[in-house]
Parts: sequence; C-alpha cells; structure tokens
Amino acid sequence: MKIRILSATDIKAALPMEEAIQIMASAFGQFSAGKAVVPLRSRLHTEKGVTLLMPAYLQETRNLAVKIVSIYGENPALNLPTVTAVVTVLDPDTGMPIAFMDGDSLTAIRTGAAGGLAADLLSRQDARRVTLFGAGVQGRSQLRGVMAVRSIEEVFVVDHAEQKTEELADEIRTWPHAPAVHMPSSIREAIQKSDIVLAATTSTTPLFDGNDLKPGTHVTGVGAFTPEMQEIDENTVRRARVIVDSREACQAEAGDIIKTNASIEAELGEIVNGEHPDRKSREEITFFKSVGLAAQDAAAAAAVLVRAEKKELGTIVEMD
Repeated sequence: MKIRILSATDIKAALPMEEAIQIMASAFGQFSAGKAVVPLRSRLHTEKGVTLLMPAYLQETRNLAVKIVSIYGENPALNLPTVTAVVTVLDPDTGMPIAFMDGDSLTAIRTGAAGGLAADLLSRQDARRVTLFGAGVQGRSQLRGVMAVRSIEEVFVVDHAEQKTEELADEIRTWPHAPAVHMPSSIREAIQKSDIVLAATTSTTPLFDGNDLKPGTHVTGVGAFTPEMQEIDENTVRRARVIVDSREACQAEAGDIIKTNASIEAELGEIVNGEHPDRKSREEITFFKSVGLAAQDAAAAAAVLVRAEKKELGTIVEMD
C-alpha cells in the first residue's frame, strides 16, 4: 500500500485560492443538494483537550476523506500549537488510504475559499474596504479569499495582540495588489467605513455593534464554532439576511446563530445551486456564518491530491 504524504508547503503549491473557491462551490452545492454524506463532527474529550473527527463523502465527485482535529489549550506551554489537524484521503472504490496531508494548511485554504465564495455571491461588486477581526491564520486566509473575488483597496486589521496585528499588516503590504492597511483606533469608525467585515477570532462576546454597519455591507463569521462562542451580535443578525454553510451544524454548534436566535434564510450551497438568489439589492446587509464542513475538507483534499500527483509533490511511502 502506497500513501502520498503532503506537507503544508505541498498543499499551498497545489491549491491556489482562486481554484479553491471553485472547489468550495462544488462542495457546498453537493452538500445542500443532499449529494454528500457528512455526519455531524464527533468529539472525543480527554483530560487535556478534545479531538474532533470529521468524515465526508461527496457522491458526485466521489471525494472520500476524514479530518482529525485536536484542540489542546496547554500546548503553547510545550511550544506546540493549540490546534492541529491531519487529513486522510481514501479511495472510494476500496476504502484504502491513498494520501495523508497537513490539515492546518488545508483548513486555512478551504475556510478562506468558503469566505471568498460567500463574498463573491453576497457582497457588492464594488466592495473596496474590509474590516478584519483576527490576525491569525484564519484571518489571513479570509482576507486572501475576499481579495480573490473583489478589488480591495483598504483593510482595517483588529486584534487584541498588537504585535500580531503589526506583523500581519506588514505581511499584507507585501502581497500582490496589496491594499492599504490600517490599525484603527476606533472599531466603530472602521465598521462604518467598511463594505465587508470578516470575523476570525475565538471571542465569546460580539466584536462590534451591528447598528454601525452601513447598508449594503457583507459580514462573514468563521471563528465561533461552539454554542458558547460569539463574534456577531444580535443587531447584525436582526438587520441581515442570514446564510449558513449548514443549517443543522450552525443550529447545533454556532453561538452566533444560537445566542441571537437567528432566522436562517438559506445555505450557501442553495445559492450556488440557484435555489435562492445571491445579493438581492445594493442596500441589503448579508451575514454568512460558517462552522466548517467535512465536505469542504474532502473536496479540497481530493483537489490537492490530483494536483500533487501531476506536479509530483510530496513523499510516497510504502506501507507494506
């Protein structure tokens, strides 16, 4: 049995953001059409942390994979990351494992691509200013996703860690077609100026007042993935048309939805499939909430593997 081992560097080389967004459209479309087998993630708790198991099979594209994510809060004291992930790709005909890859980079790309897809469908075509909450891996990826579909000219970066904020700002300035980057002294002023708001934090309390959103703003929230966490307030939810990646998952896991008693209009895949419209008017405020689906991982991992085979990326290990 041969397994291709793919590192974070391999994954980034194999799946650029523009292609990842197209892959996510397929994944969400299949999920919402009932053509994906995606159980709710299972949680295995230990004394030190929790491990999440996320299997999925996409029937149209025949993508089969399992992601394993571990969240251990004491890891930084051991000079280890709090969150780690790996993905195993399986042959849908035999069930044999055919690839093993870094899950952190795959998750970052597919989550950013989901945000990019949501922005493409739900934000105004002339959106130019972004407020980004969260200067971590997901914040970077969300901004890259939006920049893949909109001509962003200004970004306001907000994070409680000043050094991380400055580091991200410096990094953004080196990107192709880099927008102007600001670290605002007033969150309210940044929100009032922005066309798109991105939330990628681990906050348990809302990051901004939804009453400050101007008409036509699009909001994406990807950070809150438990009922206790919340990035987006009730004012935003009340004013916005609410779109989610999965009704079932968000109603079970997302504090942004649960705490605000949000009325969900559609899944993103239903918009992809033409069952619901994308942006209805220039004045409409939209809110996309994502807790992440294993269908995204299966689709992204399959795409990475195809491109890795063509480019001869990674290391092949003989397991026999």
